Amino acid sequence: MVVEDNDLNRRLFCDVLKANGFDVEPVADGEQVLETARSVAPDLIIMDIQLPGMSGVDLIAAAKRDQVLKAIPVLAVTAFAGKGDEARIRSAGAAGYLSKPVSIMPFMNAVRELLPT
Repeated sequence: MVVEDNDLNRRLFCDVLKANGFDVEPVADGEQVLETARSVAPDLIIMDIQLPGMSGVDLIAAAKRDQVLKAIPVLAVTAFAGKGDEARIRSAGAAGYLSKPVSIMPFMNAVRELLPT
């Protein structure tokens, strides 16, 4: 599942994942993240941190408190890469972290690292 409010970034992430053989569920609206994740049961959530109206960090924390969603790994992908941000995002429950702009190979390596084998 790809959570990204920027249309271009969301399409890019989805296209790269599809080209590598993955099924993808795009989500543009942070309000729909938890509900969509419960209905789709993704193997991985790729989460933008800066979403309009809500924080991806708060969504990660909410997913980790949810009995249905807590086992799903989250890869945070963000332009919000200041001092201490990675630690704060990981402490919310993100299993992986990439700062934007993201190159395809590091992105796919991070995705594969977090997916069950």
